Amino acid sequence: MDNLEHAGVFPLGDRQVNRIGYGTMQLAGPGVFGPPRDRQAALAVLRTAVERGVNHIDTADFYGPHATNQIVREALGPYAGDLTIATKVGVGRDGQGAWLKADAPDELRQAVHDNLRNLGLEVLDIVNFRVMLDAMAPREGSIEEPLATLAALQKEGLIRHIGLSNVTPAQLAQARRICKVACVQNHYNLVHRADDAMVDLLAQEGIPYVPFFPLGGFTPLQSTALSEIALRLEATPLQVALAWLLRRSPNLLLIPGTSSVTHLQQNLAAAHVELPADAMSALEGIPAGSAPPPAAH
Repeated sequence: MDNLEHAGVFPLGDRQVNRIGYGTMQLAGPGVFGPPRDRQAALAVLRTAVERGVNHIDTADFYGPHATNQIVREALGPYAGDLTIATKVGVGRDGQGAWLKADAPDELRQAVHDNLRNLGLEVLDIVNFRVMLDAMAPREGSIEEPLATLAALQKEGLIRHIGLSNVTPAQLAQARRICKVACVQNHYNLVHRADDAMVDLLAQEGIPYVPFFPLGGFTPLQSTALSEIALRLEATPLQVALAWLLRRSPNLLLIPGTSSVTHLQQNLAAAHVELPADAMSALEGIPAGSAPPPAAH
């Protein structure tokens, strides 16, 4: 088993989780739509992740839709007692796979029940509300009504903890007046650092920040400096990018996704990549410029 605790642990909800987890987005078909190309490979990735010490799985019932959560249930159920599964609501899909805003009270309630059914759970550990005022990036606007709906579902005992995704600092502040925020999940990586101040604020408050697309999403991070440092450290560029996140702040919980067991093992090995001070300085000097993320995560 990989010693993922070498990368540290941090509280998520009411559990301590290893700081390298796993995101299921790439287990769905092309465009995160439909079933996976290879269902047995998808099952193997999930089972290997947990065998190697991953105890934080990030998923969503709109991946597929439904297909990915059903694979999670088949691969990992009955779930280990220390496994935390975080899911997302607020997004729907049409028949062609387009990403749709779905945050009306009835849509959120249905999404929570869909997640419960497809994951085979009686209560969801973490439900992140994915804001879709702009599918590509955070945009200002009230999120009071959908969060009130999720808070009501929490009181009903269907949700343990509520998190946020694709939010601005103002929306985070608004949410904290409505409910306790368990985590924030926004786009963040070595070259996409608009949320630096939010990462630091949440660290002071003891709240996890879960960067999505930590490796650049469907356009992997590329940089001459990154490649040179990886060569010097005898690591891959993407392992170095993950190691930078681990060192950037102790409240960063990583959820790199892959549909390959080989790539999964490489991602988990980032827990043992040590970055000297000069490497950190060089990495932080890499200019912004990653490709924009897909319409939703």
